[in-house]
Amino acid sequence: MNYKKPWKNRGLGRDDRVIDPLGTNSEIGRKLKQYYDELLTPEIPERFSKLLQELEQLEKRETVNEE
Repeated sequence: MNYKKPWKNRGLGRDDRVIDPLGTNSEIGRKLKQYYDELLTPEIPERFSKLLQELEQLEKRETVNEE
């Protein structure tokens, strides 16, 4: 009897399947990485960003007026 796997030795003797080292845990790993990446790079709230821009403009005006 032939107990070889049907996908083995197809084509040029290669195994054409893609082997995933994490198996079924790959999707969990991808989701965790995405989640932690989002935690590490939080967005600056729009209101805070506008306040920073206004402060920079005010400082530029004061610097020009002092000269």
